Amino acid sequence: MTLKQRYAGVIEYFEQHMPHPETELYYRNPYELLVAVILSAQCTDKRVNMVTPALFERYPDARILSRAEPEQVFEYIRSISYPNNKAKHLVGMAQMLVNDFNNEVPDTIEKLVKMPGVGRKTANVIASVIHNLPAMAVDTHVFRVSHRLGLVSLKAKTPLLVEKELVAHLSADVIPRAHHWLILHGRYTCMARNPQCQVCGIAHLCQSYPIIQREGVAAADSRLPKIS
Repeated sequence: MTLKQRYAGVIEYFEQHMPHPETELYYRNPYELLVAVILSAQCTDKRVNMVTPALFERYPDARILSRAEPEQVFEYIRSISYPNNKAKHLVGMAQMLVNDFNNEVPDTIEKLVKMPGVGRKTANVIASVIHNLPAMAVDTHVFRVSHRLGLVSLKAKTPLLVEKELVAHLSADVIPRAHHWLILHGRYTCMARNPQCQVCGIAHLCQSYPIIQREGVAAADSRLPKIS
């Protein structure tokens, strides 16, 4: 199977079975999504969704959040991973959003990454979800699934390299959806420790599946790069 055929098969499957994928983070506007994505770094969407309702009730927009003290924000997000740093990032982000971007979430990666707490992955999520730009955010799920399937090469040892290879093989209109396809597939089917290969609709396209059948998941993953 050629790489082009593998991509075509994966895209065809997801277009049929997951035509309108969406983020599982709860949000009502670009500001709320930006806050939620910052909080989701090294934390589950489920946990983030548990704390954001109260957080958004207290800080419904960037102007109000920009006037808060990090210690105050901390009390709302203390159950999130790295709450001290994230509280500081949220206040700093809100201040920059108000002072530098006229209280509007930027629509370019270059502007987004200038804000505290916004790395390339977060910026790509915002650009993709809010602005429907062809940006591919690579988290641990995207990194794992794209390598297991064989969509990217063994040389793609960092999230940025994975991002570049995926973008090179996907059309601009597919990229925003492909980001969610790979995340959701990794979250519910191609899990790290116990992939559900027996119910996976794209196992026949997967480069790792024959190895998993013969030698197990650990053996298959030992051939692949680990996210850094």
